[in-house]
Amino acid sequence: MTTLRIGLVSVSDRAANGIYQDQGLPALEAWLAQALATPFEIEKRLVPDEQSMIEQTICELIDERFCHLVLTTGGTGPARRDVTPDATLAIADREMPGFGEQMRQISLNFVPTAILSRQMAVIRNQSLVINLPGQPKSIQETLEGLKDEQGNTLVAGIFACVPYCIQLLEGPYIETHPEVVAAFRPKSARREN
Repeated sequence: MTTLRIGLVSVSDRAANGIYQDQGLPALEAWLAQALATPFEIEKRLVPDEQSMIEQTICELIDERFCHLVLTTGGTGPARRDVTPDATLAIADREMPGFGEQMRQISLNFVPTAILSRQMAVIRNQSLVINLPGQPKSIQETLEGLKDEQGNTLVAGIFACVPYCIQLLEGPYIETHPEVVAAFRPKSARREN
């Protein structure tokens, strides 16, 4: 059985230069540990807002480290140095626009500036790459979605679709802890325990 491999890339000039402590990688790692029931391995990278370095990092994680999923955080706004989506698009075989649409939809429930986000997702080879927001709170919101006081899902987070997407890309079968995020797949694609 293939072990799920996840690449995490935090994109930040200041964190890469040691000006402040990176918050993206610890937030992603902690969320994945809570959400995934399937064992997984992580490859972490911290890079500055340089398009060529971001491209090179994503390619390395997929082409050499064989990550099934790469999650980036940071660099998705409209500022000149925000080039994560540009780098992601440059290395992509295909775009997956629904992920970006859903992330903005979720974030609009919290801040009107969500429309300034250029978050996106793409496929390279047989791997899924998703650009997440930079703030830990926003990362959790977009991955998990919106829930009411009882914990019922009001708006599905994007991670609900990630296990099935990886499955369609012939990657490992991923199970989640439904109290964090319930993985959705059609009945025909489900495995019985």
